[in-house]
Amino acid sequence: MTAAVPRSLSLDALERRLPGPAADAFRALRRYAQGGLRLYLVGGPVRDALLGRPVGDLDFAVAGDALALAAELQGELGGQWRIHARFGTASGCLGGQRIDLAGARRERYARPGALPQVSPGRLEDDLARRDFSINAMALPLAGARPRVVDYGGGRADLAAGVIRSLHPGSFADDPTRMLRAIRYEQRLGFRLDETTAAQLRQAVSEGLAGRVTGDRWRSELERIFAEERPIPPLRRAAGLGLLAALHPALNAAGGLERLAAAQSNAGPDAAGPDAVSAADCLAALVCGMTPGEGEEVIRRLRLARRQAGLVRDTIELGKLESDLAAARCPSRLARLLEPLGETALAAWVKIGDNPAAVDAIRRYLAEWRYVRPALRGGDLLALGAVPGPALGALLAQLRAARLDGRVQSADDERRLVADWLNGAAD
Repeated sequence: MTAAVPRSLSLDALERRLPGPAADAFRALRRYAQGGLRLYLVGGPVRDALLGRPVGDLDFAVAGDALALAAELQGELGGQWRIHARFGTASGCLGGQRIDLAGARRERYARPGALPQVSPGRLEDDLARRDFSINAMALPLAGARPRVVDYGGGRADLAAGVIRSLHPGSFADDPTRMLRAIRYEQRLGFRLDETTAAQLRQAVSEGLAGRVTGDRWRSELERIFAEERPIPPLRRAAGLGLLAALHPALNAAGGLERLAAAQSNAGPDAAGPDAVSAADCLAALVCGMTPGEGEEVIRRLRLARRQAGLVRDTIELGKLESDLAAARCPSRLARLLEPLGETALAAWVKIGDNPAAVDAIRRYLAEWRYVRPALRGGDLLALGAVPGPALGALLAQLRAARLDGRVQSADDERRLVADWLNGAAD
């Protein structure tokens, strides 16, 4: 149970809590509302304001033309705006803050997982189309301390600490709401109410996840990866069978547990390389896959080139782990690791299952990858080396000698190169 949830909110107090660009937009829209335009703050910002949590990106509903209002707001505040005429919405970015404007509307889904068909509606219609009761509240922007509009019992659910869908077909309308429910549950420390949990399990068992494009699932996963604590919702999604519903190989158990252990060892305030990143999360989900399964996941989620490279490199590291653990020469370890991306290597330090292999990767990242011979190509030519591919091979051999400690100085390198060249001449 949370603390008592207020029925109304002070607009002045809320404005003071917003970061600068968001406060500017909020102030401007309050002026429009005071002039008679029916304008509401809706969804997540209202939820977070009622809970006393930080409020960042803002979502507004207007009983009127949202696109015309966006044009006026852009003229006043500037920023970059995208117009979505099909849905009657506009999204602006002001100093890194996202502002969404939408005309109050109703939605109808022609089939499960399809994008909605939109038509103008009342505020009641607009709130009823939303995913969960705690996201279906509105705050009028007129007056000093307006009362929260709450047709769906969102305040009561905030007080009870539950995530509740607004109607039985919510997950059928938009199956991506299943991941969203888990994300909110874990972020807020709430629980799915029993009916909503049963609806989610039924949607999974009916295969509704397969009716949504990979782009939309990838976006929802990326939102989880960006959470302050991404591992709990990923574990929960795995436990409910939702990850496996996206692809059977996404069972994630071992990788997520090792990532959680690494985060725990780093401490709650870990930052920089010790923080859990989006790349770490993706690597944890795919680390036990075969190359074929990895390619299927890349296609299913329509991963971008960099993400696809991370998947392939992570799977390759899984294949190499025993070789990395057994190798004794730094030069051999470097040859194995150099073709792989730094992001995958950094993730494997947290999710790898073999301590010796993890140690080798850690040393490579911190030390061995930076080792270079003192001599350069010109120096080798001066010593009698022949231009062409053989010169590159000679430099590679010299670097290996440096890595393995067989040479310590430029003079050592010259002597070694002279021995090689004399041996080649003989």
